[in-house]
Amino acid sequence: MKTIEEYEANLPEKWQSSYFLLKEQLLTNLPEGFQFVLQYGMPTFVVPLSAYPNGYLNRPDEPLPFLSLGAQKNHFAVYHMGIMSNPSLLSWFEEEYKKQVPTKLNMGKSCIRFTNPKTIPYELMGELAKKMSPADWIARYEHYQTKKK
Repeated sequence: MKTIEEYEANLPEKWQSSYFLLKEQLLTNLPEGFQFVLQYGMPTFVVPLSAYPNGYLNRPDEPLPFLSLGAQKNHFAVYHMGIMSNPSLLSWFEEEYKKQVPTKLNMGKSCIRFTNPKTIPYELMGELAKKMSPADWIARYEHYQTKKK
């Protein structure tokens, strides 16, 4: 797939509604400055090269990914790159999730997985989206890259 439209046209039926509800929450709540593109085969909010010319992994042709949406066969994933770099944000999200969702949080380092469309906390995902601006994400990303060296 080469476009977001193609991706959306090929969504598994089970996840179509969830995808569009989450996409709307993110478009409404993400701070200004992110760009919505297809990256690594998924709809992704990125810091555009105009704002971060170094690019992802110092590749000047690759925008810095921030948040991706991935509809899989058995789950829907939100890949939030910023959450793994910010322990207080992760802690906030885990606590809020416990308060709002009756099921256990299914999460990897930056991947939040949902297996039931009926238990996706759309408003909470919108709140999470509000909490990191492109400038915040760039600063955290650069700090993380420096620590890896």
